Amino acid sequence: MAFVTSKEMFAKALKSDYAVGAFNVNNMEIIQGIVDAAKAEDAPLILQVSAGARKYARPAYLLKLVEAAILDTGLDICLHLDHGEDFEICKKCVDDGFTSVMIDGSKYPFEENIALTKQVVEYAHAKGVVVEAELGKLAGIEDNIKVDARSATFTDPDEAAEFVERTGVDSLAIAIGTSHGAYKFKGDPYLDFERLEKISKLLPNTPLVLHGASTVLPEFVALCNKYGGNIPGAKGVPEDMIRTAAKYGVCKVNIDTDLRLAMTAEIRRYLVEHPEDFDPRKYLGPARSAIQAMVQHKIKNVLGSSGKR
Repeated sequence: MAFVTSKEMFAKALKSDYAVGAFNVNNMEIIQGIVDAAKAEDAPLILQVSAGARKYARPAYLLKLVEAAILDTGLDICLHLDHGEDFEICKKCVDDGFTSVMIDGSKYPFEENIALTKQVVEYAHAKGVVVEAELGKLAGIEDNIKVDARSATFTDPDEAAEFVERTGVDSLAIAIGTSHGAYKFKGDPYLDFERLEKISKLLPNTPLVLHGASTVLPEFVALCNKYGGNIPGAKGVPEDMIRTAAKYGVCKVNIDTDLRLAMTAEIRRYLVEHPEDFDPRKYLGPARSAIQAMVQHKIKNVLGSSGKR
């Protein structure tokens, strides 16, 4: 069962004002909720796997679950490695059948990031696999990626243009104010759209990527807290900011935290309201439905990718 690359998805998105949703997956219910939403909305879809997901679910299981999703829905799905930290993990995922990999060399100096990215690009392109890289550092925590606010740096537009030219990378993740996790802003949300516009003008044919772009939807935070959770002060990227970013070359928007919150909120609610139940299907089924509803909302009202498959 073959996956597709993101090349055609991004080529279409670049010509319009929408972005493709890239959703992180960890288990069967999350995958089912996402793909059912994409099918219902007839939307292009990227499923992405982090290092933490590979460790938790194990690569073989994730591969077969995504293959099963294709068989079940008939969707064209791009399978992407999220935040590959070195050449070896990127090579492994390329060899396993991934059609897209991210090499995250943002923790290294500029020249080292270029050298590492070029190494991955040369190997992946020879196998027909596309590559995403990152320039600039996002604050926050996601799996084994930890960057404090003082270490976060926004992407320099001129460096971005040089980086893409010298590496031949297919898409570029940029830092303009988003961050990983559920606590993205202490004050008012802010994204540097002026910087984004400069980057998109210098790289008009390069798809740009926003990491850490979950909205941290208040209704899910409230539901978690109502049923025993402790998530005070969580704040994400307002949805109108994501819609604006899609007008400036952002073709891929990563969403993970919102998936976790939707699933956890529904599980918490069900278990409190039905303390007598101990069948996992009883609470994982509603959690899957909550993910589907949330992803459909993102596709239709935020990403603008409904009907774009």
